[in-house]
Amino acid sequence: MKKLLTGNEAVARGAYEAGVTLAAAYPGTPSTEILENVANYKEIYSEWSPNEKVALEVAIGGSIAGARTLAAMKHVGINVAADPLFTFGYTGVNGGCVIISADDPGMHSSQNEQDNRYYAKAAKVAMIEPSDSQETKDFIKEAYKISEEYDVPVLFRLTTRICHSKGLVDCEEREEVGIKEYNKNIPKYVATPANGKKLHVVVEDKLVRLEEFSNNTPLNRIEWNDKKVGVVTSGVAYQYAKEVFGEDASFLKLGFTFPLPKKKMREFAESVEKLYVIEELEPYLEMEIKAMGIEVIGKESIPLIGELNPDIIRESIFGEKTETIEKKEENVVGRPPTMCAGCPHRGLFYELSRKKNVVVTGDIGCYTLGSAPPLSTMDTCICMGASISAGHGFSKACEVNGRDVKVFGVIGDSTFFHSGITGLIDIVYNRGNAATIILDNRITGMTGHQENPGTGYTLMGEEAAEIDIIKLCEAIGVKHIEVVNPLDLDQTKNAINKAMKLDEPMVIITKYPCVLKKSTDDEVEEYGLDRKACVVESGICKKCKMCLKAGCPAISFDPETGSIIDEDMCVGCDVCLQICPFDAIKKVGEQNE
Repeated sequence: MKKLLTGNEAVARGAYEAGVTLAAAYPGTPSTEILENVANYKEIYSEWSPNEKVALEVAIGGSIAGARTLAAMKHVGINVAADPLFTFGYTGVNGGCVIISADDPGMHSSQNEQDNRYYAKAAKVAMIEPSDSQETKDFIKEAYKISEEYDVPVLFRLTTRICHSKGLVDCEEREEVGIKEYNKNIPKYVATPANGKKLHVVVEDKLVRLEEFSNNTPLNRIEWNDKKVGVVTSGVAYQYAKEVFGEDASFLKLGFTFPLPKKKMREFAESVEKLYVIEELEPYLEMEIKAMGIEVIGKESIPLIGELNPDIIRESIFGEKTETIEKKEENVVGRPPTMCAGCPHRGLFYELSRKKNVVVTGDIGCYTLGSAPPLSTMDTCICMGASISAGHGFSKACEVNGRDVKVFGVIGDSTFFHSGITGLIDIVYNRGNAATIILDNRITGMTGHQENPGTGYTLMGEEAAEIDIIKLCEAIGVKHIEVVNPLDLDQTKNAINKAMKLDEPMVIITKYPCVLKKSTDDEVEEYGLDRKACVVESGICKKCKMCLKAGCPAISFDPETGSIIDEDMCVGCDVCLQICPFDAIKKVGEQNE
């Protein structure tokens, strides 16, 4: 049976066919759809974990129990999960365990484009890289066999292009492998220094055996064509290189990329006249080849930054620029990303933008767009959870040095559960005065509406305990907590003003559903979501442009008539109506005839 699958869907299918029975992840583009698709296979227990560290630890626990397990995350998620990953490299597995790292060359939806191939080398775990959807499914199944045969976790490195591109995949039946027997083994699984010293010796021996495997596995293959040129490549870069060189070059196509097949690489290099290495981002393969004393052309020609494609490679190597239709810049309208019309975060950022002597430390989510004009409110965005802890650090640095400034850390509900709680504990414990604003839009918004510990449902659709953010903050020791509707500007402003006067921790929770969320009948009633659109009465509009400062994409401006609201886009959030100083914005049906 053939199916057209993305790489992410192929991972899920491969896990199903391999007999996986437990999978955990935290959503993050480009990896999100992996667990969403795994959840469709009811033979696999699947969950959204609060963060990537927890997800990997869940997978490790399941592996030690004897089950085949999967943990999936985007590349920066590996940073969060690095602590257990490095120890897992020492202890090894019982049931096979595969860890997905979905890297993001080009930073389509990420704060950096780190190359996670180096994690495999640093953590001393095996690594596999597919180049299309069929390989993704097939290699996942091989990864479990390798994991169990060599007692090693496998880092399965994807990139955005593999994750989201589609290809035909041959689907097969599930292999029911069940669960292996668990035998208590303290020297193997209890990572004390004494045990770790012995395990390190074992790990190095595994790597020697894995390199021998790497030299012989069909996951690493040579495609002989013209031997004047040889290309060493892996992942999606293989597809690009094939398109550029065709049969004018021979290829060493690497699918098992740590440990690398050094013997095969040397034999290939000695068989061609000129050697190129084509890889995205860092010179991971190139440096290994050069360390072997082999002359190779790599990053001196191929860009170090950004995602590759055939045109980039062709121009880099041959100086040939592909003819394209030239765009007329004067006809291209800039369309920067912006918060959706009716986004509940808009009212909060508008009110924060009006405050003087305020610094807003931000976080990872849709609300990062609060840094974009015209709001331009957010000062920082570092990583998940850093809004609170970096805000505390900023505030303390100012306090020690006599600078008068109020810091607000802004964080989403899912991100708060992910890694914001410890930062808030830090503020309370160390007598900080930075205010924390938790944006509870009732869902994990940016990655496409996944459930989280505050929504009341699990990934598998089961009802779950809904973590009460208010009680959680109270338990931490926060004495001042305000819950506001962020679309009510007066209510939001009053809460911000209160926080600015306090010299101790305060939490403001803005609670209102994401405008794109499929809301329940109870939510429609509770939050009054059945709203009428707004409209501008042109005869009253004074063309002051105050409404434009909200940055709503439903509002435009005509120099002749003034502001205009697109009724098809407007959801009636009323932020612009509250901003207008001349009462020129009304609800549809309420304007003067």
